[in-house]
Amino acid sequence: MADGEIFISAGEPSGDNAGSLLISAIKKKSGTVTFFGLGGKRMSAQGQEQLTESSRLAVMGFWEVVKHYSFFRKLFHQCLDEINRRKPSCVILIDYPGFNLRLAKEVKKLGIPVIYYISPQVWAWGHKRVPEIKANIDKMIVILPFEKEFYREQGMECDFVGHYLLEDIPAEYISSSIPTNGHIALLPGSRAQEIKRLLPPMLEAAARFNKESGTIAVVAGVSGAYHYDFLMRESANTNIRIVYDDPRKVIFESSMVLTKSGTATLESAIIGRPMIVAYKTSFVSYLIAKSLIKLDKIALVNLVLDKKVVPELIQNQSNADNMFGELKKLRDNKEQLSNIKSDLDRVPKVLGGAGASERAADIILKYIN
Repeated sequence: MADGEIFISAGEPSGDNAGSLLISAIKKKSGTVTFFGLGGKRMSAQGQEQLTESSRLAVMGFWEVVKHYSFFRKLFHQCLDEINRRKPSCVILIDYPGFNLRLAKEVKKLGIPVIYYISPQVWAWGHKRVPEIKANIDKMIVILPFEKEFYREQGMECDFVGHYLLEDIPAEYISSSIPTNGHIALLPGSRAQEIKRLLPPMLEAAARFNKESGTIAVVAGVSGAYHYDFLMRESANTNIRIVYDDPRKVIFESSMVLTKSGTATLESAIIGRPMIVAYKTSFVSYLIAKSLIKLDKIALVNLVLDKKVVPELIQNQSNADNMFGELKKLRDNKEQLSNIKSDLDRVPKVLGGAGASERAADIILKYIN
């Protein structure tokens, strides 16, 4: 393909990272192809024309999405109109299932190829949506090793390309040694609603741990995502500071990580840092999720390694007392710490090694040609 357009929809920060790497790989192989759709700053930097501000896309939880229904309804029709008018060579959907699966159904009717890169987590919550995926997705490309087997069991072929994080995280960080005097890394997330729920107990737990252990803690902040000032003032004189927009360095320079669930658990695992994983959402969203999700573990690192390597604190368990207690367990049990580190150092190989974006770009270009 020497020229043409591709529509890409990525509604979350992790999707923006993956999308930017994919765009870069496609551009190197495909001449004058251009991109439009939904994404964030990194995809914009690669030249994608964005149809809305990325900050409006990162809404998490069932109830939270309902509250923003009118915005997403208008955006949905705007995307569909642009796709119909511009007739791109293909539509690439990156995770973000609530929006993207609905879009796939309508794009399929237009006769435009629909490619899903980074599967929705239907293996956790949506087995009933697999027939919908089979009907509306022309090509599925997955980044987690167990997803290929899941889709095979559902009678659907897909391609496993490995995880984009292995080309996005600096090589010297991957499976690196734990610093002797590393800090405690706090990763409360990138969305205002998750930061609001998770940062206060993280700060309280870290303040207590610092006082007892003589350590410091560093919050991985995100510029523009949240006003941290008030919460950080509440933690004054507790050896807690904040570093903006460099979470991987915050992880790399740490000895332990207290993180929200999601992609951050894989980032921490790839870098090789023992962690405690926290998950907390609104009460309504939690009840809905609990009724849908049948897994006995939720942290991606535990799912990838197929065992509960790192502790998980879910919903009401995700409080300062439990966070503090788990930090102490990691500090005091050197054997456990060593075993966790050994397991985490297997993650890069299990994830397929570097080169995911180039492999995905090859599959996409071959398919649409």
